[in-house]
Amino acid sequence: MTAGPAVLDTPSRRRAGAGLRGIATVDAQEVDRSARLAQMRSGELGSVHSWELVTAVDGPGTRLTVFLSGCPLRCLYCHNPDTLAMKDGEPVLAEDLLARVARYRRVFAATGGGLTLSGGEVLMQPAFAARVLRGAKRLGVHTTLDTSGFLGANATDAMLDDTDLVLLDIKAGDEETYRRVTGRSLAPTLRFGRRLAERQVKVWVRFVLVPGLTDDPANVAAVASHAARIEAVRPGTVERVEVLPFHQMARDKWAELGRTYELGDTPPPTPAATEAVRDVFRAHGLTTY
Repeated sequence: MTAGPAVLDTPSRRRAGAGLRGIATVDAQEVDRSARLAQMRSGELGSVHSWELVTAVDGPGTRLTVFLSGCPLRCLYCHNPDTLAMKDGEPVLAEDLLARVARYRRVFAATGGGLTLSGGEVLMQPAFAARVLRGAKRLGVHTTLDTSGFLGANATDAMLDDTDLVLLDIKAGDEETYRRVTGRSLAPTLRFGRRLAERQVKVWVRFVLVPGLTDDPANVAAVASHAARIEAVRPGTVERVEVLPFHQMARDKWAELGRTYELGDTPPPTPAATEAVRDVFRAHGLTTY
């Protein structure tokens, strides 16, 4: 299967949501620390950075994308470095977040959209994510997880049963490059991808193309092979691949946070180079944008 290029407001181009307008937050001073921890363990309370409504991003239709705080990876090209620390999010009750989701049910129904949990890394807060996903399914809302898969073991079978789609970010295809990009190991992501296929959860694979970092032909070929192997476990699992060209939209965020940004001089890939990488995935029979 093949597909021509699509215009995507890619994660490497956009910022995280503008804030938590319209969603109540918990006054941390009114709840003692032990009570807050108990609520987080039960999934009643989560650390949330922001939310936004987006179209043609983060899954099908119009999405309410919620950015959770906390991430175990330290990706060199991270476009949301302000979501890396869980402590920097705002405490939000799952029921208050679901009240916001409920307000947009008609929009979701009209556009084929729904709720996307992103980050940071959603699976840093599995109990909260599971409670929100369960609540969204009870509302009849399509659900999506945007994840690196590194913490895939944190996703229970019940959570995956409440997940309609996973945006699986395969950041590199070989162990050495993956560690260079993220500081972590590739293997958990690959295990999670196989598990998604075995449980018949639909997947959109994402791969960020960064010149001088992830664009080596051997690395690209390895990512394509990993995606094809997930698809082979249960044909129809990988609905699409999105090759996302690197951009410099996050550079100011890194500077504001006082973090060293190693990719400050890295140019975006050319359209021709991006399309050539897409062709590598298409050669494996994967619908690719």
